Amino acid sequence: MTQSAQQMFDLHREILDQAVDAISSRNFWTPYPESMRKYPEDAVKAAPSTFESLLNQPFTLNGVGSTQQVGGEVSPYGFELGITYDQPNPDELIAAMQVAMRDWRDAGAQARVGVCLEVLSRLNAMSPEIAQAVMHTSGQGPMMAFQAGGPHAQDRGLEAVAYAWQAMAQIPATAKWIKPQGKHDPIAMDKRFHIVPRGISLVVACSTFPTWNTYPGLFASLATGNPVILKPHPGAILPVAMTARVVQQVLEEAGFDPCLVSLVPDTVDAPLTKTLALDPAVKLIDFTGSNTFGDWLIDNATQAQVFAEKAGVNTVIIDSVENLKAVTANLAFSLSLYSGQMCTTPQAIYVPRNGIETADGHLSFDDVAAALAKAVQAFLSDNDRACTVLGALQSMDTQARIDKCRGLGEIALDSEPRAHAQFPDARIHTPLILKVDAEQKAAYSEERFGPISFVIATENTAHSIELARDVIREKGAITLGGYTTDEAVAEQFEELAMDVAAPLSLNLDGGIFVNQSAAFSDFHATGGNPAANASLCNQAFVASRFVVVQSRRHSQSN
Repeated sequence: MTQSAQQMFDLHREILDQAVDAISSRNFWTPYPESMRKYPEDAVKAAPSTFESLLNQPFTLNGVGSTQQVGGEVSPYGFELGITYDQPNPDELIAAMQVAMRDWRDAGAQARVGVCLEVLSRLNAMSPEIAQAVMHTSGQGPMMAFQAGGPHAQDRGLEAVAYAWQAMAQIPATAKWIKPQGKHDPIAMDKRFHIVPRGISLVVACSTFPTWNTYPGLFASLATGNPVILKPHPGAILPVAMTARVVQQVLEEAGFDPCLVSLVPDTVDAPLTKTLALDPAVKLIDFTGSNTFGDWLIDNATQAQVFAEKAGVNTVIIDSVENLKAVTANLAFSLSLYSGQMCTTPQAIYVPRNGIETADGHLSFDDVAAALAKAVQAFLSDNDRACTVLGALQSMDTQARIDKCRGLGEIALDSEPRAHAQFPDARIHTPLILKVDAEQKAAYSEERFGPISFVIATENTAHSIELARDVIREKGAITLGGYTTDEAVAEQFEELAMDVAAPLSLNLDGGIFVNQSAAFSDFHATGGNPAANASLCNQAFVASRFVVVQSRRHSQSN
C-alpha cells in the first residue's frame, strides 16, 4: 500500500466504520448532507458560473493512446452544451487497464477503500456544481439534481464501499492450518488468501440518473480491485466525466495509474456499448436502461456478470383509506416528481370499480380518480413550483409517448406543457392520468416511461392483488404501494410483496414517498423480479466482483 492511500484510509476510517454499522442496523445515517445550506455559500452561488465555464470547449481527462472527439449533449432546458470529450481506442485502453490492474490488486483492500472514500469526500464537496451538470443533462429540477445527483448518489457509492470492505475483511490474509493426527505429528499448513478482481468492469450509465445509478457499480468494482470503464449515455456525459476526473486525480495522488477509471463516451449514431460489452476482458457489467438492451447484454455478454436494472410496472393498490386527501396528495407528488422519469414512479393504480371506504364514507371509482387528478392539479397550480418539481423531459421520445398514450384510456387528467420562467425552450409537461378497465391489460401492463399513469377498475381488492401479481411476475416492478385500513388486507399486501419480490410501501400519506429510496436502509430493487436482477445495494451486489485465490504449503514452523 502506498503511503498516500494509507493516509486516505486513516483519514476516513471513522466514516467507513459508521457506514458498516449503518448497513447492519438499517437505521437512518448519512455523512453527506442533503441540504444546500450545509455547503459553503460561495460554492453554491458559484455553481452556475462554474458549469457555464465548462460549456463550448473540450473536457480533458487523463487519456490512453489515440483518441477522437465526441459530444453533442443538449440540455432538456433548451440549449446545447457544446462540450467535446476524448473517446479513447477501446483496445488500447483495455490493454492499459489490464496492466494497471496488477498494482491496484496488489495494493490491498485498505488502499483501494481509502482511495474510494477520498473520491467520495471530494465529490461531496463538489455537489453544487455536479448538480448543475445533472440538471442540464438529465432534466431534473434544481433541488432534485442537487440531492439525487450529489449526496444521495454519494450515499449509494459509500454504501457499496461499505459492503465491499465488509466482504473483503471477512477473508484473512494468512492462516496456519493444523490437523491433529492422534499418535502422529499433526499436519501443519501455511495458507495465504488473495482477493483477486474479476477483470475490467463496464458501467453503462443512464440519461436520467447519471450519477445515482452509476456510483454503486463504479465503487463496488473499484473497491474490489476491478478497473472501471465509465460509458455514459450520449445525452448525459458531463456528470460522469466530472466524476471520472475526480477519481483519476485521487488515483494519481495515491500512486496509481489514473486509467484505472476511464471515460469512454460515444454518440447515438456511433454507439460503442456492444463493442465494449463483448470484449473478453470485460468481466462485470452494470447497466440501467431498457428491457431490450438489458436483455441483450444478459444474453450476449456471457463472459461477464451483468447487474441490470431494467423497466417494470410500478404498482399501487388502493383498498381503503382514512384520509383520501392526504393519500392523493402523497400520490400526486410521486406522479409529478421529475415528470415520472424515475424507475420508482407508480404507473398502475388499482381501485375497485365499486369504490372504496374512507373515514368520510364510501367513494366511487370515479370519485377516487377525480380526487387524484384534482390533487395533481392543486400540487402543480403554482407554475414556478411545478417547473421545479417536474423538471424537464430528458428525451423527446418521452414527449411523443405522452401524445401516443392519450388514446389508451379515458382521460382523467390531461398532460399540458408548462413554460419555464428562466428557460423558455425547456420540455416541461404535467402528468397524464388515464382511467381504464382491468380488461385493458395491454394498456397498463407495459411500462410507459414518463408522466403517464393508469387508474384501473377491478372487481375488488382480491382482483387487484391477483392482477398486480400477474403483471409484476411477468414485467417486474421496483416499487409496490398499498393503501388499506384493514390489517388483514395489509397482510395480503405483505404476502404479495414477497410473492413478486417487490418492496412494499404501506399507507404512505405524509412526507415519505414511494419514489424515495434511502441508502444504508432501503434496498433499491430486490433482484427477484424482471425489473432488476440485482439489488442496490446488498452483499451479493459486491461480493461477486472478486474471487479468493489461495495458496498453501507445508508449514516450516510449529
